[in-house]
Amino acid sequence: MRTKMVMIFIALIVLAYFPCTPYGQGTQKGGDKTITLKTGGSVCDLNGEWTALYEHYGNLAWVGNIKGMIMMEHQGSTFVGKTTTDSAWSPKGTEKMRGELDKDGIKKVQYSVPHMGWTDAKGEMSGDCKKIILDTGIGVKAILERQ
Repeated sequence: MRTKMVMIFIALIVLAYFPCTPYGQGTQKGGDKTITLKTGGSVCDLNGEWTALYEHYGNLAWVGNIKGMIMMEHQGSTFVGKTTTDSAWSPKGTEKMRGELDKDGIKKVQYSVPHMGWTDAKGEMSGDCKKIILDTGIGVKAILERQ
């Protein structure tokens, strides 16, 4: 009985000095999962549903701001974002964005502007992988937030 008590006491001491962290391998700070690339680095896992706010500016300001939802499909270093509902501009399932990630975030991205086609965009991702901002430079900015 005494040996059992000593073992429990030692186990408690070990747990007190080496607490488990809530973020294990394969996660980012904040609990978001990562995808390990063949090149050895890891990137944020973008898979899932994201809210989207499309801000129009410049010559496209007349369109106004539009809210929507995007379903991100992410495999390896590439991702594709598709609409989840029908709108006047894009039917459900329309590819709105596609791109590539590297260890530093968004490496390259393209955005589909209705009636104009695919255009290169500038992309930024927050450090916690929960927000993405894409700017086409020609009047459309998409702000995505993870659900």
